[in-house]
Amino acid sequence: MSETAGHHPGQLRHRRRRLWSGARGRLLLIVLTVMLIVGAYAIGLNMDRSNLAASRQLVGQLQAESQKLKKTNAEQSARIVTLQSQLDNAQAQLNAIKPAQDTYDIKPNQSLVVANGRLTIGLIGSPDNDSININVNGTQHRATTGDVITVKPDTATNCRIAVESFDMFRALIVASCAAAKP
Repeated sequence: MSETAGHHPGQLRHRRRRLWSGARGRLLLIVLTVMLIVGAYAIGLNMDRSNLAASRQLVGQLQAESQKLKKTNAEQSARIVTLQSQLDNAQAQLNAIKPAQDTYDIKPNQSLVVANGRLTIGLIGSPDNDSININVNGTQHRATTGDVITVKPDTATNCRIAVESFDMFRALIVASCAAAKP
């Protein structure tokens, strides 16, 4: 029955071999190869275009997000500066109410017991323009800003009283005691 179809299977193989083996076959093979290369290039180019479009979209989103973050950063930096200023102001007010450790604000004719009861410091009268009269454990001293008075309340303790500042209404004194060095 296959003979009635017109071609024998061996003849088909022979015709195919002859088609691919001659100059026409080589030309056909080159054309098919070039078509495959062009097709692969077109597919790759199309994929690159879609990747490039996605990359551009992502860059646009990241730039917008970066701008938002820069704006937020600037706002937060301004807020930090404002809060730091408020903190500094509050700290100054707190220091005015309660000075640093071992610092005492003494008013005219007022006396304080300080240094764990080792010293009694009093301001005698109002401060002058250039000095103050200070009483330390019953002994009067004339002092100016920056002067340091050393007192030995007992043999085992040395105390130091420094005049930080003064004005007409008060004197700021730093007083501390430490164990005497042998």
